Parts: sequence; C-alpha cells; structure tokens
Amino acid sequence: MKNILTKTLITATLSAAPLLAQVKGDVAVPYIPYEIKMGKGFDAVQANCLMCHSFGYIINQGPQSYEFWVKKTQKMIVHFKAPISKEDAKAVNDYLFEHYGNGKLK
Repeated sequence: MKNILTKTLITATLSAAPLLAQVKGDVAVPYIPYEIKMGKGFDAVQANCLMCHSFGYIINQGPQSYEFWVKKTQKMIVHFKAPISKEDAKAVNDYLFEHYGNGKLK
C-alpha cells in the first residue's frame, strides 16, 4: 500500500511540475519547411499518410528501397490500422519510391 501511495505521489508531482513553469517573453516555435515533391500518387499519400503524421516523417526516412516503402506502408496498415486500400497502398509505395527512393528494389 505504501508503494502505491509513493508512486501516486511521485506521478502527481511530476504531472503538476510543468504547470508551475514560467517563461518570460514570447516563445518562438521553429518552422521547418519540408520539400514535398508533387507527382503521380501524391493524392494517395495526402489522403492516407498525412492525416496522421507530417511529411517530415516520410522525408526523415531518407532515400530507401521499394521494399522498405512497401514494408513501411504495411506497418501502417497492420500495426496502426491505417485504412489504406490495396490500390492506394501501391500508389503510395510507387510515389515514395519514385520521389524518395534510392533506386534499389531491395
């Protein structure tokens, strides 16, 4: 019982700590522009990928193989339950490989 009370007290203290923080002056949030390459399949990317994460997530993967993009799309479908149709998944993979691929299939 004492252990639960201690954990609860620590959790409450850590949760409340940010409420006590004070900042004088304005806080500037940096803007990072991501270069988005337009092309066939971008509409599928916009409809299926950008609803959950920024384009930066895609670009930060670096140039990758076609197999990588297929596996990444499948991960979004299987593990994150992204409602992407087979046709859209192919369009997304083709677009990503064409514009952000490394030229290798594997």
